[in-house]
Amino acid sequence: MDSITQAVLGASVQGALLGRWQGRRALLYGAMLGTLPDLDVVLDYGDAVANMTYHRGFSHSLLVTSLLSVLLAWLIRRWRPHPGYSALRLWLCIWLVLTTHIVLDAFTAYGTQLLWPLPTSPVAISSIFIIDPLYTLPLLLAVAAGLVIGLGKRAGVRLQYAALALSSLYLLSTLAGKHMAEQRLEQALATTGIQAQATFSSPTPFNTVLWRVVAVDGDDYYEGLVSWFDTQPPTLERLPRRASEAHSALRDSPQHQRLRWFSGDLLRYDLIDDHWVVTDLRLGMTGYHPFRFALAELQPQAAQPQLIDVTELWPVPKADLSALGLLHRRALDESYPVSMGRLAESLALSPATP
Repeated sequence: MDSITQAVLGASVQGALLGRWQGRRALLYGAMLGTLPDLDVVLDYGDAVANMTYHRGFSHSLLVTSLLSVLLAWLIRRWRPHPGYSALRLWLCIWLVLTTHIVLDAFTAYGTQLLWPLPTSPVAISSIFIIDPLYTLPLLLAVAAGLVIGLGKRAGVRLQYAALALSSLYLLSTLAGKHMAEQRLEQALATTGIQAQATFSSPTPFNTVLWRVVAVDGDDYYEGLVSWFDTQPPTLERLPRRASEAHSALRDSPQHQRLRWFSGDLLRYDLIDDHWVVTDLRLGMTGYHPFRFALAELQPQAAQPQLIDVTELWPVPKADLSALGLLHRRALDESYPVSMGRLAESLALSPATP
């Protein structure tokens, strides 16, 4: 999730558990601790693919954060002990601030390596968009109120518990939306006879009413939109994926293998300006996928493309914010036309330079 959400989540957790003794400082401490796992973004792992796929790795591991919470609680207890609450309560607070951060991240589409260093696939429940005002707003209001009225009184602390309960209930409700979207996708696949190798669903930006659904079938993939207000299964548009040709060109690329593992093989391949460009289909929206990488370049008179050792993010078209209005209308009216194919075409033809 975004940094503001993680900060107010951490602030609200610590305010609820330690606000009675720490007062307003609990909100500040919790906000800082709540953003700690995301500091791994400052690390450079060598290239763009590594930076993407190692993010939310060790810093988002339940094993690592559990050990870290014990160490932090011990250090704080030795440095500045407080007679009002126990070491166990302090540890529980730190552990919950860190754990709620990484569990919330696991509900997004990116991929969180909860059991690092075990070689398990990243967890990406993909039931909430990376920015969702309905999740963040209760926490933000409770933290703001806590800063104004303080946490020494029961009202300030109770507000934190109430906000955490509301946001948690909303987060759980997103699982119902995902179930709805996947059921509708299964109905569409059964109707059309498509034998999907993999499927994916995620909410469109800033809401959980309209969902994007994807089904991968060899060298093609199918994409559509489905809303809570729809009465029919989604219409799926067939889009080119070019997996067979790209897999042959990229068979010796370690970055390609890493991306396949990280994304669950939900990748699209485009040949743009003599470069094989690989796109993570899970993230962003059709027409604007931010994680794209050139992994190989065609060379004149060469039998095989030249693999690119140090990858960089491939430029994407400028985000068209007017599309959000189109999605809003589509969420309320299933007959409103939104062409996924046209959006995908704009992505495939994006130039090599911004």
